[in-house]
Amino acid sequence: MRQWQKESGCAYRVAVNLSASQFTQSNLLDTVRKTLDETGLPPETLELEITETAMLKDTAETIPLLFSLKKLGVRLAIDDFGTGYSSLSYLKNFPIDTLKIDRTFVEEIVTNSKDCAIAQTIVQLADNLQLCTIAEGVETSEQADILRKLGCAEFQGFYFSHPLPVPQLSLLLEH
Repeated sequence: MRQWQKESGCAYRVAVNLSASQFTQSNLLDTVRKTLDETGLPPETLELEITETAMLKDTAETIPLLFSLKKLGVRLAIDDFGTGYSSLSYLKNFPIDTLKIDRTFVEEIVTNSKDCAIAQTIVQLADNLQLCTIAEGVETSEQADILRKLGCAEFQGFYFSHPLPVPQLSLLLEH
């Protein structure tokens, strides 16, 4: 990622999913700090994705860890938002930057009014809290169009690209 940033002059952001077991490792903060130091990756271009369930497992340990990660300058995202505990009170206590709308609400957003309403609520909630939203699992132009109309500005899914090997991704980033 750092090489792509240098070559292009663009501050591409990379998102890294953390599993529940990775998130609870005692050396996570040191590992992130060391990785940023070794790679020279600007911390604000690293976004760590953590599920609600993992974040809420032990809030006494989670809150200080999240604030320490934010102090490093990395971005924090709640992955699969809406499928975990969904206790909204943590949104005001955790230093979160992004809510990722779970793919289960995107899959049938074109035909299921309840999924559309949930996605709209998540986008509005994030907007009101000055958070970004990313819709996961976008596979059709219809899904992307509806999500755009709801105010979601970032997407991921096969509609935009399937996973690519590094050489093909490098070519894509050049254009």
